[in-house]
Amino acid sequence: MKADLLLCHGRIYTMDTDRPYAQAVAIAGSRIVAVGDDGELRSLLRPGGREVHLKGRTVIPGLIDAHVHFGHYCLSLYRGEVDLDQVPDKETAVARVAEVARRTPPGRWIRGGGWNKNIWPDPSFPSAADLDGVSPQHPVALEDKSHHAIWLNSRALEQLGITAATKDPPGGEILRDESGQPTGVLLENAVAWVYHSLPEPDMDTMVAALRHGIPHAHRLGLTGVHDPASPVVLAALQTLQAQDELNLRVLVHIPQDRLEAAVRLGIRSGLGNEMLRIGGVKLFADGALGPQTAFLLAPYEGTTDDYGLPTLSAEEIADLIRRAHDAGLSVAVHAIGDAANRAVLDAIEQDQKARRQRSFPASLPDRIEHVQLLHPADLPRLARLGVVASMQPIHATSDMEMAERYWGHRCQLAYAWRGLLAAGTTLAFGSDCPVETLDPLAGIHAAVTRRRADGRPGPEGWIPDQRITVAEAVHAYTMGAAHAAEEAHLKGSIRPGKLADLVVLSHDIFDIEPMDILHARVEMTVLDGQVVYQSNDDG
Repeated sequence: MKADLLLCHGRIYTMDTDRPYAQAVAIAGSRIVAVGDDGELRSLLRPGGREVHLKGRTVIPGLIDAHVHFGHYCLSLYRGEVDLDQVPDKETAVARVAEVARRTPPGRWIRGGGWNKNIWPDPSFPSAADLDGVSPQHPVALEDKSHHAIWLNSRALEQLGITAATKDPPGGEILRDESGQPTGVLLENAVAWVYHSLPEPDMDTMVAALRHGIPHAHRLGLTGVHDPASPVVLAALQTLQAQDELNLRVLVHIPQDRLEAAVRLGIRSGLGNEMLRIGGVKLFADGALGPQTAFLLAPYEGTTDDYGLPTLSAEEIADLIRRAHDAGLSVAVHAIGDAANRAVLDAIEQDQKARRQRSFPASLPDRIEHVQLLHPADLPRLARLGVVASMQPIHATSDMEMAERYWGHRCQLAYAWRGLLAAGTTLAFGSDCPVETLDPLAGIHAAVTRRRADGRPGPEGWIPDQRITVAEAVHAYTMGAAHAAEEAHLKGSIRPGKLADLVVLSHDIFDIEPMDILHARVEMTVLDGQVVYQSNDDG
């Protein structure tokens, strides 16, 4: 078969164990037709086909973000929401809200997020009163960095009907002052409760937001994402696909509150095609480290009775997993604390034992999202149960001071990539964007160095025993993520017959100082055999 596109004279890391390295790759249509040396592949290029002389640059498979709130990210870019990421104090956050309020018509919601009380001089939660003076005519809703807390002003509390008489939802909490009045901060399932009350973007807005955001993914070398998306995001993705405009591969998880609807419709994990597929049911077992709602086996450091906040009981987790599995749906369960991870593993093991005499009908593997803290006894269980560890390396470097403060000595098995790999677990890496940056090279750097861009905490990194190699990190962003979607036969490596998703890098990240990975840039992204991004300085 003649090739339409030939990439040659490169350093190609295929992630294919049969042929790990090559100089050239030939592509016909949407598929890779040959991988090999320059001389043997040159004759495959058809007359009029495109040849790209790589000049020794590095090629890797298309990168897949296995955990990203991509629709949310695109919408925030498109609408220009209040960006509170890395604001150094509450006063700066309030000033940014004031700036947006001045140009927003009265009565319209102001949305945004990214605030992190743990880096402020005063690490206590903010309040509605802090916002009221700068936004008296606008309801304001600001998610924290973890997306497990939301900060509202008084007008928002009023519009949502949240008063002293409002009861906490199961697995959630409305923070209150000494008199019982809501302070303006809601945690965990109370946050989800607010989301359901806020106006959803209309279809035209969501489609436009995705059109706006997908090129940002291409510029970072992403050819696929796994998104626990809302129904409007899934509908907008289908609209783009119907119009032949969807040029990003997306695996969409089913929200927990839509499980019964999916069961009634007969939807099963794996439904779809090479561009858009249904993943598992996204469940939440606990909260997050930032607001100290991750569910722990022992109390948070410095406390005697604070174990965090389970958002589902062990019985509820087991019941939801059983119901999903009965319907042919796998699960993707958010679990950060060691108690939450144990509860999920216990439920999956219980269900597997109950099914020993009958096949498990779901076509995708179960997975735990985040897996940030494990008890030593639970480390080998993911591999034994076939559960994918869907993790986000940059959380480790972002969270390390918080983790030390609240988890203490338990951090030896926090973000335990090396330990999980050694046990035989499949790692699938992602970003959790917009919680962290969408850039997968930043994630690879964090996985390999366990250091921040400024070098902290030092040359060995944080808990250096848990560092992994560049090849292992790239594998988690390619083959690992493909395995999590049961698509390793289609993508994740550069191999004849697979989909032609490739990334050209400015630096050989396998052969430079690990800290210099942050200086590498994507120079070309190929998706489905088409060049969807090319840097201006790429010849």
